[in-house]
Amino acid sequence: MTMLRAAGGLAVMLATALVLLVHGPSAAQSGLIDPNTAAESDLQGLPAMTPAIVKGIMERRPFKNVVELNRFLLDQKATPEQLREFYRKAFVPINLNTGTRDEFMLIPGVGSRMSAEFMEYRPWKAWTQFDKEIGKYVGQAETDRFKQYVILPPN
Repeated sequence: MTMLRAAGGLAVMLATALVLLVHGPSAAQSGLIDPNTAAESDLQGLPAMTPAIVKGIMERRPFKNVVELNRFLLDQKATPEQLREFYRKAFVPINLNTGTRDEFMLIPGVGSRMSAEFMEYRPWKAWTQFDKEIGKYVGQAETDRFKQYVILPPN
């Protein structure tokens, strides 16, 4: 039994390390839910979620990207304000090196200019590069907030 507990603890530590490696330092504490992997009960507690919408998400996932999820939510008659609130709590992470303008524009607070900046500095190789380049336009707190929405795959 003790060996099982130790293995479980190791698995949690490895999962946390993987999140930090892939998503950056802020992701482990971000609190954002990935709709592609979230438990049904976690989805039910999100803004604008009805039992029918949650069921639809569960049936249609994995969503290829946040644009696909957004299309589904719009089809469910979610309002722009409901979508903004939802994306403050849940999001399909965007690969910084392959994400599209449409994907970046769904990040709360990102406009055309910031979306263009995300694409201009490709290829992204490290979070320090992201902090330096995006930090020219916004403060560290905002770059850390953006990191919740994006991933930087290992080279």
